[in-house]
Amino acid sequence: MRVLWRITRRASRYKRRLALAYLSMAVSTGSSLAVPPLLGGAVDAVLSSGGRDLLVTLALAIVGASLLRGLSGFGQMYLGEAVSQRVAYDLRNEFYDHLQRLSFAYHDKEQTGDLMSKATADVEGVRMFIQTGLIRSVHMAIMILGVGVLMALLDWRLALLSLLFVPGVAWRGAQIAMRLRETWLKVQAELGHLSTVLQENLAGQRVVKAFAAEEYEQQRFRERAANVAVEGYRAEQLHASNTALMTLFHLGATTLILWWGGREVVSGSLTAGQLTQFLFYLGLLAMPVRMAAWVVTSFSRAVAAGQRIFAVLDAESPVREPKNAVPLPRVKGHVLFEHVSFNYGSVAPVLQDITFEAKAGQVVAILGAPGSGKSTIVHLIPRFYDVTSGRVLIDGVDVRAATLSSLRANVGIALQDVFLFTATIRENIAYGVKEAPLEKVVHAAKVAQLHDFIMSLPEGYDTWVGERGVTLSGGQRQRLAIARTFLVDPPVLILDDSTSSVDAETEHLLLKALREVMKGRTTFVIAHRLSTVHRADLILVLREGEIVQRGTHQELIREPGPYQEIYELQFRPQEPLLVPAGPGRGEGTAPAPQSETSSGQRDA
Repeated sequence: MRVLWRITRRASRYKRRLALAYLSMAVSTGSSLAVPPLLGGAVDAVLSSGGRDLLVTLALAIVGASLLRGLSGFGQMYLGEAVSQRVAYDLRNEFYDHLQRLSFAYHDKEQTGDLMSKATADVEGVRMFIQTGLIRSVHMAIMILGVGVLMALLDWRLALLSLLFVPGVAWRGAQIAMRLRETWLKVQAELGHLSTVLQENLAGQRVVKAFAAEEYEQQRFRERAANVAVEGYRAEQLHASNTALMTLFHLGATTLILWWGGREVVSGSLTAGQLTQFLFYLGLLAMPVRMAAWVVTSFSRAVAAGQRIFAVLDAESPVREPKNAVPLPRVKGHVLFEHVSFNYGSVAPVLQDITFEAKAGQVVAILGAPGSGKSTIVHLIPRFYDVTSGRVLIDGVDVRAATLSSLRANVGIALQDVFLFTATIRENIAYGVKEAPLEKVVHAAKVAQLHDFIMSLPEGYDTWVGERGVTLSGGQRQRLAIARTFLVDPPVLILDDSTSSVDAETEHLLLKALREVMKGRTTFVIAHRLSTVHRADLILVLREGEIVQRGTHQELIREPGPYQEIYELQFRPQEPLLVPAGPGRGEGTAPAPQSETSSGQRDA
């Protein structure tokens, strides 16, 4: 009931439309109830002598009541649908907005397809309840009550016979409602699983085709689709049994009225017109009785859908902004980790007692095996996650005390897994600065060594990027992401393995540009290239979530330990690509292997 109450409160935001819908419903119900007495009077007028004028008057009254019923019925449907659509609109927007505020930790545990199902199918279930359950159920209740009272005023014994089946129908309806609620929960859950399989398949089409896994994916989809069909069949089976029960009630009541009422007419205690009224009253009950199954279904589905939607809306982000959060001005970039530890829920610690300092303008390289915690460290700076213990400070301010918007405006990050939107190249670069003029977008692209490639395209910066950037090579996507980050102009820059997908020449040109852009910025680089490590002011070597070595390249290369091992296995083979060309650590000239052509050839 709490779920239905929350849905009803959302509908009550549109008091005027809801009130007009109920008013239309009342007029429709009243005009419907007025027709049987008029018809009964018409029958008596036909059977009596001299009732011609009365018959015409009654006929005109019936036509007028029917027209009023039709118009008010249209108003009820129109206004009810208007309210239901607005509630669905609000709910979808609130659902989507709340998802934007939830941190990485929440999305790590949720399936994208299931969230999509909640935002579409479950919201549609709530919308149907507003129209069918919240408004029509009141119409049905008033109609049944009104018919019962009017029947009783005519003949209380015949009225009791007419309503004899109501208690049994109500009890059975309640039982079916409880079973439907459980069934609809299963249906919605299976729809979520089906959406997940579909979303993963569409997003991973290249992998599916590369491994010739089409039949396997088809089988996965068939299994989920079969589960949806089975649960949907059970729900419809319950709904059909409820409808059959309501129809049986109506036919049984009609038979009793004809039998008993016929005897009353023969005995003279009831007129033919009054019996006609009873039959028409019973006809008015037919629609509410048959609709009762739909109403029960809408209630059950709304409860199931509402539970799933409100579970998301009630979820609190593990990363929350304090009430007294302070907006950060543009920072200098002094970053300090003080005894930081972190774990994902109940999982073993990912980081343990991490302490280091990055002064403003310094370059910090982070090395380590996969799973050592490299990405986690940089994700703690913009508060994608919150530390389990310890503190992360920027210019002496704990990141948890700052507003999220001001914090992230000071921290730019180019993620390893580059995500591009289905939009133009210009819109993707300017994603963080929506109103950025074209000249700034071009400058960012030049810095990222992407401008020449863009200009080689027929539509230049207005070229549309396919879904997730599939029309671009890996190196082009990463350079576009770097251009997008540079355009924000952050004082703290994070490059999460951002040069791993480019060829040697492109990497050299990109790093040369980065040196200019990184001046005056504190930069954290998850490094896999010797060129990056050479110019770092501080190198952190991680192993199983702990810093096992720190220092510059020259210091660590002379110190036995993990860095020497990484250097020998990974970095020494890269040394022939670095030819010293001047002062400064790591500066040099790389040979020029074939790079991307102007036609957009893929990076090797």
